[in-house]
Amino acid sequence: MASSKAFAQELLAEADIKINGERPWDMQVHDERMFDRVLAKGNLGLGEAYMDKQWDCQALDQFFFRLLRARIHDKVQPSRLIFHALKSRLLNLQSRSRSWEVGQHHYDLGNDLYEAMLDRNMVYTCGYWRNSKSLDQAQEAKLELSCQKLGLKPGMRVLDIGCGWGSFMKYAAEHYDVECVGVTVSKEQVELGRKRCQGLPVEFRLQDYRELDEKFDRIISLGMFEHVGHKNYDDYMKVARRCLADDGLFLLHSIGKNTSETSTDPWISKYIFPNGELPSISKIGDAIENRFICEDLHNFGADYDKTLMAWYDNVQQAWDSLASQYDERFQRMWNYYLQSCAGAFRARDIQLWQWVLSPQGQLDGYQRPVL
Repeated sequence: MASSKAFAQELLAEADIKINGERPWDMQVHDERMFDRVLAKGNLGLGEAYMDKQWDCQALDQFFFRLLRARIHDKVQPSRLIFHALKSRLLNLQSRSRSWEVGQHHYDLGNDLYEAMLDRNMVYTCGYWRNSKSLDQAQEAKLELSCQKLGLKPGMRVLDIGCGWGSFMKYAAEHYDVECVGVTVSKEQVELGRKRCQGLPVEFRLQDYRELDEKFDRIISLGMFEHVGHKNYDDYMKVARRCLADDGLFLLHSIGKNTSETSTDPWISKYIFPNGELPSISKIGDAIENRFICEDLHNFGADYDKTLMAWYDNVQQAWDSLASQYDERFQRMWNYYLQSCAGAFRARDIQLWQWVLSPQGQLDGYQRPVL
């Protein structure tokens, strides 16, 4: 039987990746025990081995782009990944009690990290790069595009499910003269968001979305649906429908995957987004059935590659000021997160969708704005 290293070498060659090669995307191995670790634990082992400095790569984004584009992950299905998939099928990992974990684990890490990484509006979702040359421009374009898709008018009342630091609410209130209510499970986001939106008709609530039961003219959710979980899609859409006026519009902005299996990347789940789960088009379609009509479905997932690499560059430039708060292992974990995700979007292994939904369908049809 071939050694773990020989087997890994054979798999990596299919993605044109060499062990200890000279190209930016080649893997530099410092401890060959990592091969057994990776073959035993799959993606979780690969990420943990990197965090433990058992291997390096000059350009992780290129490494993952090649790995995923060649679909190497389809050729290794270790038993531990099968267990992880079964666990996500059997358990509700996004129950009310568990829904607060991602806020505490990820979004409450420290506002200093996110202020250094994100654009001036603190948008922690995919930018829209069609006519943009910088992260600030791309994020402002995404906010403007979202406002136009919703057809905002002065005096409207808007609900933001998973509002973050209030980037959308602040922009919409300032540019479209609307009143906004946002819910999040992150205490840090509420604290900083209230400061950033001071003096505007914007309300932050530290609240689970399932508790919402009041009417709004428009609803938006930017990058929160990834935390809902397939066992709760039906409840989520039920809440959105009961809170949306009959003539309203709902913009759902979510990362998504190409297939409908329920397993989640175990490294991302353990270290970055606890209990997260990416939906597929069919899963969202099932959840909106008999509740909403899909007026528009827009995929600009390739733009997330540029967004993530801009975040990575910002963190690199700011690291000297962050190093006293976050150790080297955290830095390696965070870099791995940003660059591996950039490679996944570049390979089109995952997508970014904006859905525009209406309760009854717009009688004259819906026209997507061009920006």
